[in-house]
Amino acid sequence: MNKFILRSFDAIDLLGVWLGLLSLRVLLGWDYFESGLEKFRGTNWFADIQERFPFPFNVVPPEISWQMATWFELLGGVALVIGLATRFFTVSLLVLTVVAIAAVHWPDNWSSLAELMQGYVFTDKGQGNFKLPVLFMGMLLPLLLLGPGKLSLDAWIRTALRRRCAGQASQHAAGEPMTCPKTP
Repeated sequence: MNKFILRSFDAIDLLGVWLGLLSLRVLLGWDYFESGLEKFRGTNWFADIQERFPFPFNVVPPEISWQMATWFELLGGVALVIGLATRFFTVSLLVLTVVAIAAVHWPDNWSSLAELMQGYVFTDKGQGNFKLPVLFMGMLLPLLLLGPGKLSLDAWIRTALRRRCAGQASQHAAGEPMTCPKTP
């Protein structure tokens, strides 16, 4: 019975490596892509809130900030879904989300933690609405720390590079130059 339970947990763990991180990437990628699409089709409202952006983003012209946010959301959303440059886009989207919380979702005024926590909601009723972006940050964190998972272009590229380097290591032993870095 114990072996069955252990094998079941091992199977679930393996499934998580394949599907768990994929599900995070697809959910986040879709949402960031939709947000970028809204910006792409909409009009720039960043000039109205530029003074609320944290430094150094508050000194960037709103037109550039708008384009950067739009394209990082569009490209980052697609990249997350397919698992390409996952950690780069994860960091980029984390920074973008922190700026969005500061400029859009954070309450204007609060004097206690209890007042601040009134903004930990999905809809703004005058106390902010930073719950969804905080949840996104929590969902991005595993992608940053664990990578994209096995069902990703990043994993495929890594496997191909390892095979190439392994082949070069055997050629190097035969006297040919090696272009892959040695692993310790």
